[in-house]
Amino acid sequence: MKRRDFLTKLPALAAIPFAINGVYFNAIADALSPLQRLAASCPNDRVLIILQLHGGNDGINMLLPVSDYDRYYNVRANIAIPDKGSRAFIKLDNTLASSDQIGLHPDMVGVKSMYDQGMVRMIQGVSYANHNQSHFRGRDILFMGGGSSDYLNSGWAGRYLKDKYAPDVYPTNFPNANMPDPLALEFNDDLSLVFHQDDNIPTSIAIDDPESFFNLVDTLPGYDDKPGIDARGIPPIGLANSPYGKEMNWILNLEEKSDEYHNRILQVYNKGKSTDPNISYPVSYPLNAPKARVKNPLSAKLKIIANLIQGGSQTKIYLIRMGGFDTHAQQVENANATMGNHAALMYHISASMRAFQDDLKARSIDDRVLTMTTSEFGRRIYSNGSYGTDHGIGAPMMLFGKGVVPGLSGTNPDLTQDNVAMQFDYRQVYASILKDWMCVDASRVDTEFGILWGDYPGRGTTLPIINNNLVTSVNGFVRDRFYMNNCYPNPAVNYTDLTFHINTSCVVTITLHDSAGKQVKKFMSEEFPMGENTVTLDVREIKSGTYIYQIETSYFKDAKKLVIQK
Repeated sequence: MKRRDFLTKLPALAAIPFAINGVYFNAIADALSPLQRLAASCPNDRVLIILQLHGGNDGINMLLPVSDYDRYYNVRANIAIPDKGSRAFIKLDNTLASSDQIGLHPDMVGVKSMYDQGMVRMIQGVSYANHNQSHFRGRDILFMGGGSSDYLNSGWAGRYLKDKYAPDVYPTNFPNANMPDPLALEFNDDLSLVFHQDDNIPTSIAIDDPESFFNLVDTLPGYDDKPGIDARGIPPIGLANSPYGKEMNWILNLEEKSDEYHNRILQVYNKGKSTDPNISYPVSYPLNAPKARVKNPLSAKLKIIANLIQGGSQTKIYLIRMGGFDTHAQQVENANATMGNHAALMYHISASMRAFQDDLKARSIDDRVLTMTTSEFGRRIYSNGSYGTDHGIGAPMMLFGKGVVPGLSGTNPDLTQDNVAMQFDYRQVYASILKDWMCVDASRVDTEFGILWGDYPGRGTTLPIINNNLVTSVNGFVRDRFYMNNCYPNPAVNYTDLTFHINTSCVVTITLHDSAGKQVKKFMSEEFPMGENTVTLDVREIKSGTYIYQIETSYFKDAKKLVIQK
């Protein structure tokens, strides 16, 4: 290999990619060497997953403003999701105010079920002031944690970690027995700005797998193994004090560390996999979509993360990039607006996150993981003539996990405008996650040169999106949307009416039990529509006494006393 050819393989990246089951991801090395200290010093074991929806997600066809459905249909007639039929939008929550009523894309069944279980927070109109609607500039701004006029060479995660965990110079002393894991992993072939630190932008090699890296180093001219000295060899003596020789020594050190991280990741992954609960993850979109969108890009990555966490990894931050959201044309099928490119993407997010949450729950680690979506911008309110949407401004974010305050932040967009207006600066969301989820000292988040940059609306405050009282928060949310009233009459003689409210169409089972808990009668087990329902219970054959009647759905169970007097 010629020296010139070798040097061309040294891009300004900061990641060493690894592969597990064909999925490549990067262990952050130089950029996040402070992360090695995070696991030992942070008072919690929480994990943050960033799901980047690259290209600019159309939030209006994801969260439909059904409170203004007629106008929605008029401005998007060629891509509008219908309000009737088998592929109608999914009504999210009939307990919301009428002006806030939302419909989900019909392929977001998984998100609906997670919402009903209190595991989703939706935030409308997330953006930043003076948005330029550029893919690359927009992405950089979201990653650096600054405003539209800021040009930073670091990201908000990297700044936080550098500020709070004084780094050693990588790779000295890393990994070690106390900190064996890279505490940030990116599923990608390069490293995003979000993980860069000020004054410490590292240089690395982006490769397909560690073996390729080893082969690259081993084939350098004059680079021979020295048995008993260094299995990797040493740079030629003549280069020892040259810039090239110093560069080679640094690269060799980095290669050694990458090998250690690789071995550790595989060890942890295999440990987690050994007790895999075998949750079914979707692998493809089941309906019509272009070939490039049929395969699910999230399932394998989320499965790996679940195994790593259960296997004992101390990794704190994961970044998954999902492309395909730049839908200027053919966002939907010409003949069916409910299918096509965007439909497949909605399905992949919804179905994969549903499986992921089920997986985490089966492993009893679901209270440790928070996932947030982010996209560089939203799409215009009006559709275009190519069955697509053009670059816009505001877009919704979604947070998934047991630790969210479930529900909705913000209101539906004003459809008389060309763009979705900003309701929340994205840094308000980041600040809330940093303070309330990652346990960052509030004084270090919003200072002039803190983790988040610039003067933004709501600076110094948090949004009510993270709740550390996990059980109470979720139970309260569910009870507001799934509840059962007392029977009337009670005491009953022959019949009594039972009224209950459900937030989604589902199978409802109603049973009667004696004081010992033994089932006396099963009144029904059938599907009921969303909303308030009243049924009449026939107790003519039941003897006098005190009983318990119970209602049960897949999301809700409740029981109350019924007295029968003959």
